[in-house]
Amino acid sequence: MKRILVLAILLTICCGGGEEQTQVVSPEKPVQIAKSVLMVIAPEDFRDEEFKEPYDLFTKSGLKVTVASTDTLPAKGMLGMVVKPDLTLEQVIPDLYDVLLVVGGTGCEVLWDNVVLHSIIQAFNRAGKTIAAICIAPVVLARAGILKDIEVTAYPAVKDEIANCGGCYVKADVKVCEKIITGSGPKTAKDFATTILNELSE
Repeated sequence: MKRILVLAILLTICCGGGEEQTQVVSPEKPVQIAKSVLMVIAPEDFRDEEFKEPYDLFTKSGLKVTVASTDTLPAKGMLGMVVKPDLTLEQVIPDLYDVLLVVGGTGCEVLWDNVVLHSIIQAFNRAGKTIAAICIAPVVLARAGILKDIEVTAYPAVKDEIANCGGCYVKADVKVCEKIITGSGPKTAKDFATTILNELSE
């Protein structure tokens, strides 16, 4: 008898005395996916500030940054900075990134006619993603065929290279035209980086 009584009490406690229990389900919070940036550098003689200013700003802002080059050996900047790329251009999957940034410097000239980089640029362009380049790197965009009738800035010495591919060179520190952001050189690297970050925040 005592066992039956104890069982009845336990059932009353567990089941709330027979009253209907309402389960409150809190709505799931949306999962925020961090934006991803692909930075491309030359295997040597990239411009240090044009890499460092964007890289530092992006990482401090919570963006995921991946560095790519023609190989994964440590790349040395014009001023001595050493960066080890995460992957080669051939390993890049454009769908994984929200923005592409090509860093300038004298070594960037070896990237101007890189067909793998051209295909990456074209994939970003077709997807309507942000594409950025600074110093002499806008020539890569021009030779990839995406600057026709697009206004861009760049290091003045390469303005004819851009014009020959249908791009419209303008004298400016930073220029935004549609989804393409360009900078004129290392002195504008900070403003260039901020402009890219603002574009991603919109």
